[in-house]
Amino acid sequence: MLTLVEGAGGDPRNAHALAVASDLAYLPHAEAVPAYRNQFGMDAKLLSVDNTQVYVLQDDKNIVLAFRGTEAPTSLDGIKDWLLTDAVNLLVLPSGRLGTDLAAAGVGARFHQGFVGAIGEIWEPVSGEVEQAMGKSERPLWITGHSLGGALALFSGWLLHRKFIPVHQIYTYGAPMVGNALASKAFDREFPGQVFRYRNGPDPVPMLPTISLLSNDYSHCEKEVGIGSAIVTPVEYFKKLIGRAVTGALDRSLADEVWAHLKGRLDAHAMTNYLTLVKQKFGLA
Repeated sequence: MLTLVEGAGGDPRNAHALAVASDLAYLPHAEAVPAYRNQFGMDAKLLSVDNTQVYVLQDDKNIVLAFRGTEAPTSLDGIKDWLLTDAVNLLVLPSGRLGTDLAAAGVGARFHQGFVGAIGEIWEPVSGEVEQAMGKSERPLWITGHSLGGALALFSGWLLHRKFIPVHQIYTYGAPMVGNALASKAFDREFPGQVFRYRNGPDPVPMLPTISLLSNDYSHCEKEVGIGSAIVTPVEYFKKLIGRAVTGALDRSLADEVWAHLKGRLDAHAMTNYLTLVKQKFGLA
């Protein structure tokens, strides 16, 4: 039975357990509920609104939010413009209630509008479920997700924090960037030593969204934990294509070529691969 260790920031047991939770989040409800019960001894409830899904796990010791991501290249095609062509236009301070909560990150902080919209779709049921669970018994709240699920995990942590609901730790796997450098600093400030961002070296998704092959307005929060082979920088990754871009900037034609380049390397992004690498890193295989 997998367990979570309260207060142990970055503990291998937590990294492994939450990688399993992120992997199981891809299962349909009928399969996931018994799988979470068998692996964690926790009750699982699926919340689903449009294309955003999260499993809420509970036992008498912990609460876990496990966000489902986008794993397959064919699924990622639907958000290609989010990650490349339109990335610069999506780096905004969103409007509405969620925008007010995100404005607390400080002057100049900007967030990816597409990811904010995705968490906004499911935010009311998620916050309601967590408030109800905490009302019954306050327990450590863990948040996790792979790929775009990792982006949603970060946003849900921020929004719960704004509701004065304590977030214990956040673990993401192969997550994209969610905002600019000032936004990332705000996450680091509000969650010191509580965010653990796992990245497989050759996985392209953690280098996205991008607006240029040479530089980027998007940024990651800490702490990055490298697994697998060595981390590859964007310049190294795109070196064969950089000569085609003026100051590295992407036009739609070049973005299509970059996308084809990225899709050929998405095996490194699969959650099953991350789970294997986490186990290997900590001698759990």
